Amino acid sequence: MKIAEVKANAFAMPLTSPAFPRGPYRFINREYLIITYRTDLDAWRAVVPEPLEIIEPVVKYEFIRMPVSTGFGDYTESGQVIPVRFKGVKGSYVHSMYLNDHPPIAGGRELCGFPKKLASPALDIEIDTLVGTLDYGKVCVAKATMGYKHSGADQAAVLASLAPPNFLLKIIPHVDGGTYLRIGTLLHNRRHAERRMVWPRFIGAPPPHSLAPLSELPALKIESALHFVADLTLDLGEVVYDYLIEPRHDL
Repeated sequence: MKIAEVKANAFAMPLTSPAFPRGPYRFINREYLIITYRTDLDAWRAVVPEPLEIIEPVVKYEFIRMPVSTGFGDYTESGQVIPVRFKGVKGSYVHSMYLNDHPPIAGGRELCGFPKKLASPALDIEIDTLVGTLDYGKVCVAKATMGYKHSGADQAAVLASLAPPNFLLKIIPHVDGGTYLRIGTLLHNRRHAERRMVWPRFIGAPPPHSLAPLSELPALKIESALHFVADLTLDLGEVVYDYLIEPRHDL
């Protein structure tokens, strides 16, 4: 293989059989259960990296069911997303993500810096209740429930909530054991939201877990719960801050 061929084809690992396709990525009937809760302010500050700015100590805990996706197959993910601001722009810092499918784990980490790990999330309907669960191995790490379709959601508000960008801390290790840090593949997502309903019921307090430390952001008060289905396209991103180039804020 010539050097020019390597440069032309080397967009993902492995070189001759990439784990994921080129983006953008299209999702059909992407189903969300989002629990918004207040957490401890000091714990919140401890996990949000500068130069992202504090808005309020709120966490959005998400269960997302993705039955149809570009090149990724049929999978589910779960994790914590934190509202932040960067240079006056409001968005979300993706703190943790756990999912059950290798291609989106590889693609999310390598391309965009999504903090994805292998686990077993699920989003199901049990009689009249929507239930989200996250198991890490044999341990139940999180559980959320919500009454199924008790009241309608404001579709315009749901669509507006999908518009702000995600901020992601992309970390690429050097072969000598050092780290290459880059924040802010700022993703501008074109999303088209549909239906359904809102109202919280209960989110189980996550037990401590060494490899899925969700309890580091404890749920002190449930603010709301939201369930909806959307078709959306996840665009590629851009770098908004480079830790190796930008001046340090603590000097």
